[in-house]
Amino acid sequence: MAPVKRKTAQQSESTRPAKRQRPSTAGPSSASLPHEEPSFPRGGASVLTPLEQKQIQIQAKNDVLFEQETGRKAPKNDFMDEEDEPENSGDNDMAMPKANKKSKPRSKPSTARPEAKEKGVRIEGLSYKRLLPGSMVLGQVSQINRYDVALSLANNLTGYLPVTSVSDSLTAKLERLADDNKESDDGTPEQDIDLKLYFFVGQYLRAYVVSTERESSAGTKGKRHIELSVHPTQANSSLTKTDLVVNSMIQASVRSVEDHGLIMELGIEGDAVRGFMSSKEVGKNTDVSRIQEGAVFLCLITGLGSNGNVVKLSADTEKAGNLKKGNFLSDAPTIDCFLPGTAVEILLSEITKSGVIGKAMGVLDMTADLIQSGAAASGKALDAKYHAGDKIKGRIICTFPDVEPRKLGFSLLEHVTSLKSHPTSSKFNSESTSPTNVLPLSTIIPEARVARVEPGVGLLVDLGIKGTRGFVHISRIADGRIDDLAQDTGPYKAGTVHKARVIGYNYMDGLFIVSLEPKVIAQPFLSIDDVQVGQIVKGTVEKLLLKESGISGIIISLAEGITGLVPEIHFSDIHLQHPERKFKEGATVTARVLSTSPAERQLRLTLKKTLLNADEVWKSYDGLEIGAEAPGTIIKIISSHGAGAVVQFYGPVRGFLPVSEMSEAYIEDPKTHFRLGQVVKVRLVSVNPAERRMIVSCRDPSIFGAMQQEQLDSLVVGSTVSGTVSEKTNDEIILELAGSKLKAFLHFEHLTDGSAQKSSAAAKKIRVDQDMRDLVVLNKGMGKRLLQLTCKPSLVGAAQSEKLVRHLGDLHDDLEVDGFVNNTTSAGVFVEFANGVSGLLPKSQLPEEALLLPNYGIRKHQSISARILTVDHAQSRFSLTMKTTLPSGAAKTENASSTPEGSLSHAIDGKSTHINDFSVGKLTEARITSVKETQLNVHLADGIQGRIDVSEVFDRLEDVKDRKHPLKQFHPKEVVPVRVLGMHDSRNHRFLPITHRSKAPVFELTAKPSSLASTELDILTLEKVSVDSTHLVHVNNIAEDCVWVNLSPNVRGRIKILDLSDDVSLLKNLGKNFPVGSALKAKVVSIDMANSHLDLSGRSGDFAKPLTFSDLSVGMVLPGRVTRISERHIMVQLTDSLAGPVNLVDLADDYSTANPTTYEKNQIIRVCIRGVDVPNKRFYLSTRPSKTLSSSLPVEDREIYGVSDLKVNDVVRGFVKNVADNGIFVSLAFNATAFVRVSDLSNLFLKDWKSEFEIDQLVKGKVIQLDEDLGHVQMSLKRSHIDKDYQPPLTFDDITVGQIVTGKVRKVEPFGVFVVIDNSANVSGLCHKSQMADRKSADPKKLYDEGDSVKAKILKIDRDTRRVSLGLKASFFECEVDADDAEVELAERPIVGAESSEDSEVDKIKEMLAENEDEESEGWEGLEDAKDDESDTNMDNADNGGGVPTEASIQNNKMQGLSAGGFDWTGGILTTDNKDSSSETDAEATQPKRKKRRKAEPQVDLTGSLDAHGPQSVADFERLLLGRPNESGLWVRYMAFQLQLSEIDKAREIAERALRTIHIREQDEKLNMWMALLNLENAYGTDEALDNVFAKACQYCDSLDIHERLASTLIQSGKHEKAEALYIKALSKHGSASDAVWLNVATFYLTTLNQPPKAHALLPRALQSLPPHTHLQLTSHFAALEFKSPHGDPERGRTLFEGILASFPKRLDLWGVLIDLETHRGEKDRARGLFERVTKVSGIKVGKMKKWLKKWEKWEVGNGDLRSQGKVGKVAEAYVRKVAEEKGRKGGEEI
Repeated sequence: MAPVKRKTAQQSESTRPAKRQRPSTAGPSSASLPHEEPSFPRGGASVLTPLEQKQIQIQAKNDVLFEQETGRKAPKNDFMDEEDEPENSGDNDMAMPKANKKSKPRSKPSTARPEAKEKGVRIEGLSYKRLLPGSMVLGQVSQINRYDVALSLANNLTGYLPVTSVSDSLTAKLERLADDNKESDDGTPEQDIDLKLYFFVGQYLRAYVVSTERESSAGTKGKRHIELSVHPTQANSSLTKTDLVVNSMIQASVRSVEDHGLIMELGIEGDAVRGFMSSKEVGKNTDVSRIQEGAVFLCLITGLGSNGNVVKLSADTEKAGNLKKGNFLSDAPTIDCFLPGTAVEILLSEITKSGVIGKAMGVLDMTADLIQSGAAASGKALDAKYHAGDKIKGRIICTFPDVEPRKLGFSLLEHVTSLKSHPTSSKFNSESTSPTNVLPLSTIIPEARVARVEPGVGLLVDLGIKGTRGFVHISRIADGRIDDLAQDTGPYKAGTVHKARVIGYNYMDGLFIVSLEPKVIAQPFLSIDDVQVGQIVKGTVEKLLLKESGISGIIISLAEGITGLVPEIHFSDIHLQHPERKFKEGATVTARVLSTSPAERQLRLTLKKTLLNADEVWKSYDGLEIGAEAPGTIIKIISSHGAGAVVQFYGPVRGFLPVSEMSEAYIEDPKTHFRLGQVVKVRLVSVNPAERRMIVSCRDPSIFGAMQQEQLDSLVVGSTVSGTVSEKTNDEIILELAGSKLKAFLHFEHLTDGSAQKSSAAAKKIRVDQDMRDLVVLNKGMGKRLLQLTCKPSLVGAAQSEKLVRHLGDLHDDLEVDGFVNNTTSAGVFVEFANGVSGLLPKSQLPEEALLLPNYGIRKHQSISARILTVDHAQSRFSLTMKTTLPSGAAKTENASSTPEGSLSHAIDGKSTHINDFSVGKLTEARITSVKETQLNVHLADGIQGRIDVSEVFDRLEDVKDRKHPLKQFHPKEVVPVRVLGMHDSRNHRFLPITHRSKAPVFELTAKPSSLASTELDILTLEKVSVDSTHLVHVNNIAEDCVWVNLSPNVRGRIKILDLSDDVSLLKNLGKNFPVGSALKAKVVSIDMANSHLDLSGRSGDFAKPLTFSDLSVGMVLPGRVTRISERHIMVQLTDSLAGPVNLVDLADDYSTANPTTYEKNQIIRVCIRGVDVPNKRFYLSTRPSKTLSSSLPVEDREIYGVSDLKVNDVVRGFVKNVADNGIFVSLAFNATAFVRVSDLSNLFLKDWKSEFEIDQLVKGKVIQLDEDLGHVQMSLKRSHIDKDYQPPLTFDDITVGQIVTGKVRKVEPFGVFVVIDNSANVSGLCHKSQMADRKSADPKKLYDEGDSVKAKILKIDRDTRRVSLGLKASFFECEVDADDAEVELAERPIVGAESSEDSEVDKIKEMLAENEDEESEGWEGLEDAKDDESDTNMDNADNGGGVPTEASIQNNKMQGLSAGGFDWTGGILTTDNKDSSSETDAEATQPKRKKRRKAEPQVDLTGSLDAHGPQSVADFERLLLGRPNESGLWVRYMAFQLQLSEIDKAREIAERALRTIHIREQDEKLNMWMALLNLENAYGTDEALDNVFAKACQYCDSLDIHERLASTLIQSGKHEKAEALYIKALSKHGSASDAVWLNVATFYLTTLNQPPKAHALLPRALQSLPPHTHLQLTSHFAALEFKSPHGDPERGRTLFEGILASFPKRLDLWGVLIDLETHRGEKDRARGLFERVTKVSGIKVGKMKKWLKKWEKWEVGNGDLRSQGKVGKVAEAYVRKVAEEKGRKGGEEI
């Protein structure tokens, strides 16, 4: 039979296949050769690595020797790849069965043949490893892109089909399009080819594997890319005319579409063989008329022509997939007929857990793996469903071209055998319902249960839908690597539940692709399909696109592999001159998705704040309602015929804005009013979804419904109405009239007749949803607002008395009228009345004093009462006057209720009838209207206001019930008796005589019992105040260094913070302990009548007097304010002229806790006078708790009052004051300093003793000498003097031979180790490597490291040369009974490492050469060399001229330079002591060969120690900078190293050198160096130098960045004045472009300087300087700052937020911010009120309101109670009912 012959021919080519045979050679086509590595590379280079060549040479040599000795063939080598073993072993079994039997182990001779047979037919799934060029696979179309088609293959593989690998007809069409588009500007050959017309998702195709190369970039290893081809020539490449049989599958492309069917190309033997498909055979779901020439189908051969040149085909998948009717291959002339897609009958031969094995027609091996056998999807065991010997029908899905004998893969999956698009289940039981519709990609599965574990492969999981499973590859189980999986053990065993995410679906496997990786689950998007149009996303700037004109676009990375483009017109709402400054690579930005194109993998984004903040998103023409409003972007402006603009929204939605709809005014050229990229808010006029057209308008809607128009017509100007507040803006209130839907507006100034402040205060009290009554209609038809209302009492009263002017005919001469100011001009004031009637109040008719004021002292909307002067009915004009009825020098402008004669109405006392009755000293009554912290606001009669200052309420401090809030005992509407003091002057907060009558009179009153009882009024003035007098005062304001208090409304004084109270603890929080308005008793300290300055003190007794230097005495405890902090002391200010230091010795009773940096500037602390130096007028302070708090507190370090307080042998502690050449000076007290000589610093020798001590270091010593007359104290820091139990260290004379000692390894050499004996005077010895271990060949460097603790035995002592020989062998300690056996084990442990080490050939040669040498002498010579490199200055043995080098000296040598290869970089070899060499013996001196050999030994380069220890010298830094010149961190460390050496100039030079060296592209590194230089000049340089560096830095770096960074540095260093000046410069330069700089300056003023007025003044300036789109964000930040800053005013923050929310009521994020701020301050009731207000805002979408109610409910759980939580539920129910009712009326969507 033909298959047998073909198999024999292939076997004859090579009886022993090559081990390294390339996969490409096994393919049937040579087309795959260019994609693989050539067999003979150019130049004759080998494809094998040197290691492989070496292994092959060794194996070949062994084979030759084996054959020569035994005469038999060598056994199989060990270098065969595991993946090749099954095929090769199978061939060898057939060729040489006896040889293979002998090679098997003797214990199992009977299993040799079965194992070989099992390996011969191995179940293999399709994988990248098995998928080779030339393979044939069956695939299913899963995705159709613009340029290629994705095919799902078996086992979760995906291949890509380029548009050029489909058919000849399609390729020819592409070539024609390319020729036609050569002259076009932007045409591409593919632009007219829509692959969706050629393919459909779910279509089965046979594909030819072209290549499986990796996609790589920049030399990195990328993903494998499978390139496929469905061209019939390649898909049918192995078929001939004789192979075409009925019921086999063949790939065919449409050549032409005829009337009765399709002419198909088969790609077999040229054009000799063609196919024909009847129109009835294309399938039920395929329209013949829509089939394109060049389309490809996988067809079933239903018949053959008489001559075999015409093949009848069918593309009906229902017919081809119906295997029960015999549509499978039952007879084949050759095995080439068995190609993917063909259904065959298979005889099962073996059933395993991982799949099934069978044969087709008895000769062709067939396998189905775990997934394709159906076990993975069903979860049932294969042996329960199938049995050996069963005949089943399956469909071939792949070939394995490199396997012999030939083997194919098939599938038993129901949807594959029946050629359905996907498996059927309860959820998707038809082909029209895609699995991805039921379970979309990117869906997160909260509970995915592991159903089966495949070790080394992955997991099969149930996804919660019946009959639906997913596969988790082992690489997608966790973020890290998973080495192994088990069915019954481990975190991923069967039955465990995990959170998962669907990342794909494989149509061939019928399984969802799932990931358990936390990073994948947390990723916002997995593909472009996940990104929704209109969605707000966060991303990172990945790249800026450049063109000749500048930045043309920005690439934003949203997630891994997902990027979007921001066009130039969408950078910002305004045109950016330098977008690269705002959008830097790596910066995080917030964007909104404009459009998506998954087929082209393109996203368009916008960064415009207007679009980001918009609520309405139009992304489809469907569902848009006429009259809806939304923002859009102008992308085209048309100035010619049909002028207008094209407005783009989201997705494909675009609208046309006609020029007539651009504005209410006439626009001739749209380009003069609009620009490209401008965002406009438009209203939908008309829409046609079918034609995808719509018209929009920018004009305001002015069309009413019939009912609204009727209601508007029924309203009469001057009538009284009521309404509900629906919105608040910055200056207006929007109301909805009761009983109608009419909108009206009420200006803030129309709330009262009073001042602007009064109107603003009234507006603050009004809240959204509040009902307002007694509103008068002033005007109708005012544009979009339609109705104008007023609430002014004067106008309301005029309307009720029918005196309100509505028409010109109502006027006549001398008529008294009430109106309001419309405008002021140079000619006079225009006064408006109802219905738009207005008249002129000429300048000549104004009061004389008004002419001297700007704008006549009149503001817009101010109430005016005037008299009609003249009326001109012909010209509809009239004029007014204010001169005739008003008193001289006054104008009746504010009090409309009072008559010209000044009569009163509703006086509180019931007696007063005229305003003149309120004379000075008048006893009357007043009603409290409001209670403030510092005053009571009252009114005496209608329109007559008054105030009672807190200083005019109480006579004595004892009368105040609550001293922090004295006025808390009063309540609004309470009537109190008062006496008139005068008129209040709001400009300077003083009161004037009654003759100074103002426009809005406010009387100054007193309620003191003494003033009410006295017959004569005694008003306190500054002249009546005397020194030492005591007064009841009230806090008016808190400044930085003082508190301002009021003695009376006219007399104000100050109390310095230190004089505020005797209790210093109260001074730490003035705002809490002395709030504004609080009462206290104070004594007058001084009076400056010339400057009207009054100083007081709140302290009692003598402390109230001004403190002078002569008043200071030792032991006095006083409060003080910290003014300066350093590392050595703090400066404390007692008064303006007295300040003293607190030294380290006086900071604490325990010196170890003394830390000046724990104090803060301006902190109030309690200090004690430590000492007074009268001649020098100095004094010293102490903060010891035992002095300032209680003398019974424990004292660790006693207080020393001077040298006389010390005695010899006293052990004391102190701080190093100075380090001199001859010793150190230690501060024991402010007037006692001790000296410590160098010889008294330590019992041990300190080579570099200065490095052991530093200024302010705490030391402990013993007084050894004292001279009270000279004030000299000498101390010793030696342990022998301080510690009573001190034992002197061992010396060389104390050790003996045989003594067991412990020590530490201080140096390791090739010949041995040097050990320093513990508790010795740096006595060290050498342990030669021969005495190191009981075994020979011990390598010291492998056994020990420097610093290891060892136990040693003294073997030999040479007293003459002062050498000690040690032994570390374990045998030395076998007889020792030591409790510390762990140390013996430590000494023995390294020997194990020596056993396992392998010596190289060079090491063996060295050992052979060293066997005849004297090992001991070699070691001592090494010791001598080591000693020459060190200093021989041992203090205890200095007289002997020798000694072992100390450990400290070794460390110092390391610091001086690098030791590389034994060379001394420090030059220490030049100072070697020759006396040591002369003491050597003759045998030791005559060793030239040994020295020569030692020189030739390879040395170790120790420069790598820089990585561990860091650079320690100038040379180290320079060496590192050669390799890392662009690293700013290294340069800064170099500067710090020089600053430690006090080399400021060198540090400055290093910084300048770094700026010249660092590459210009490293802008961040240069910025770091500029800041380092600025910090250097700020700390050590002059102001001029700092300014020069700053100016240069601004030229080379971003100016704003430099300004802000330097300001931060100045603030941290306490230079607030310079920081303020720098911020002012930053505002002038960058205030118009950056909103952040305004916020930074405000934070600086409010938080750092505690200057709220300056901070508050910044916001109006910022709003004038910055573009409008930044106003919202900036205002919200300023408002939040008032809450967050310790010096902020939350009430002001609330006012700012109310203004914002009035303009943007739907911004839930702003509501949330305000609620969080209120909650943080503990204002839960306010926060709860805000939650409730949002529920009443109209226009909020249902989804957002649901989230808001859930947020409210969650908030109440943590901050409320059961009652408040229940209220949320009721509000939610009411809202649901309301929405349901609206839905019923409008027929809208479901909730």
